[in-house]
Amino acid sequence: MPAALPSEPRRLSTLVLAISGGLLTDTAFPQRGLWPLAAVGITLLVLAVRRDSARWAFVVGLTWGLSFFLVHIWWAHEAVGVVPWVALSAAQAIAVGFSMATWVWVRRSSLIVRHPWWGALGFAAVWTAWEIGRSAWPFGGFPWGRLAFSQTEGPLLRLAALGGTTLVTGMVAAAGYCLALGWLRLRTRQVPSAAIAFIAVMVLPALCLAVPLNVKPEQGTVSVGVVQGNVSEPGLGAFNNAREVINNHAEGTHQLAQSYAGTVDVVLWPENAADYDPRTDQEARDAVESAAQAIGAPILLGTQSYQRDAAGVATGRFNDVIRWDPGVGAVASYAKQHPAPFAEYIPLRSIARKFSSAVDLVSVDMVAGESVGILDVPVQGRDVPFGIAICFEVAYDEIVRASVTSGAEVLIVPTNNASFGVTAESEQQLAMTVFRAVEHGRAAVQVSTVGVSAVVTPNGVVKNQTELFTADAFVAELPLRTSLTPATQLGDTPQSVTFGVTLVLLILGVTTWSRSRSRRAAVGAPRRRAAK
Repeated sequence: MPAALPSEPRRLSTLVLAISGGLLTDTAFPQRGLWPLAAVGITLLVLAVRRDSARWAFVVGLTWGLSFFLVHIWWAHEAVGVVPWVALSAAQAIAVGFSMATWVWVRRSSLIVRHPWWGALGFAAVWTAWEIGRSAWPFGGFPWGRLAFSQTEGPLLRLAALGGTTLVTGMVAAAGYCLALGWLRLRTRQVPSAAIAFIAVMVLPALCLAVPLNVKPEQGTVSVGVVQGNVSEPGLGAFNNAREVINNHAEGTHQLAQSYAGTVDVVLWPENAADYDPRTDQEARDAVESAAQAIGAPILLGTQSYQRDAAGVATGRFNDVIRWDPGVGAVASYAKQHPAPFAEYIPLRSIARKFSSAVDLVSVDMVAGESVGILDVPVQGRDVPFGIAICFEVAYDEIVRASVTSGAEVLIVPTNNASFGVTAESEQQLAMTVFRAVEHGRAAVQVSTVGVSAVVTPNGVVKNQTELFTADAFVAELPLRTSLTPATQLGDTPQSVTFGVTLVLLILGVTTWSRSRSRRAAVGAPRRRAAK
C-alpha cells in the first residue's frame, strides 16, 4: 500500500463505507441539495478502497455505484419499469468499479507512494476520466449523476466558467481525497499534515467566490414568454393526450396575451407540446396559429416529424423544435441530435424485448438530427441565435458548447418530464441547465410540459421556478450575450488533459509495480536455491 493510505480495512467494512458513500453523495443533488456531502461521499469511497487489490476495488466501486445510482435515477423506474432502471444503474456502477480498479494501479506509482499529496491529482484524474467515459459510451453514454451537477447551489459552480464539468468534477473528487488523507493522518497523529488537508478543502470554496461571472447584456435583451401547459395524466399516459397538451399550451399563451400581447419577442413551449405536427395536422395548426396571433410573436415549440418509405410507412421520427411565426407558419426547425437510448429509440430491440416488453411502447425509433442546436429568432430588427438543447441533451457537454460556439446568445432547454412523475428528475435536469448557464455565460430557460420550468441568469441564479404538474406561464427579460467563457473556448482540452494525466499515472503505476515485483523475485531466487 502507498504511504498515503496505510491501513487496509476488512472487506465488510469497505462495503459498508461504499454503500454509505454512495447514498451520501446522492444527497448533494436536487432535491436535497446538500452540496458539501458530494465530497464527503467520495471521501468514504477513497477510504473504502484502501485494500491493495484492483479486483476488490472494482467490487467496492461497483457497490458505491449501485447505492448511488439506484437512488439517484429512481425516476427511471417511474418511466420504464424495474428492469431498465436496474440495468441502467448497474451499467453506470460498473464504470465506477473500473475507475476504482484503475485508481489502485495509479496509486502504486512511485510518485504517489513518495508524495501522497499527488494522490489528489491522481484520484481526481481517474474519477473524472471514467465519468467522461460513461457519459459517452455505450450508446452515446449517460452523463447523469456527474459530480459537477451536484454543485449548482455551492461556490464551486463558479469554476464551471473556467473548465466546465471536467474541472468541477475534478475539484470535488480531489476534495474528497484530501479529506480522506486528512482523516488517515489524524488517526496516525500527524496533526499538522491533517490540518493542511482540512484547511485546503475549506479554503477552496472561498477561493471560488473570487471567480468573476458577468451577467450584463452585451447585445440588448429579449423578452420571452414561457408556457407550461401541464397534462391531466402523469406518467406514460400523458402521451395519449396529445390534443389536450396542445390545447393546454395554446390556452396558456392566450392567457399571457391578455397582459403581454405585442410586448414579448418570443414564446417558448416545451418538448412534445404539439405531438401532432402543426406543419401537417390542421387541428394542431389552428391551435398554434391562434396562439401566435393572440400573443403577436413567434412560438418555439416541440413537435415531431416522420420519415416514411414509399408505401407511407413510418421508418423513423425526429424530435423537433420549430419556430412558428404568426401568419406564416413554420419557418425553421431543429431536430434533437442525441435521442435517448431505450427511451426514444431501442438499440438491440430483439434482445431488449426479452428483458422488458416495454420496449415495444417505442414503435418507431427516433432518428438523430444532424444540425447544431440553433434557431434564429427576430428580436428588435435582428435575428438572434437561440441555442436549443432538447431534454437530456443539456447533460452533454459537446451539444450545448456547439450551440454557443455557433453564436447562441441565450440557451433554451425544452423538455417533457411527464413520464417521470413526481420525482427528482426534473430538478436534476434544472441543475444541469443552471450549470450550462454559468459554464457558457448565457441566460437559460428550461421549459417543461409539467415542470419544473425556470429562468436561469448567466451567474446561475434561478428565477420564476414553477411547481410540478401545474399549469403556469410567465414572462422574463433575458440578457443577450456573445462573449465566450474560458470553459467554452477550451472546449475538449480539459478532457484531453484528464485522459493524458490518467494514462501517464497508470503507466507509472504499472511500471513501479513491475519493478517492485522484479526486485522481490530477484531477492527471493537465491534464497530458494540455498534452501535446496
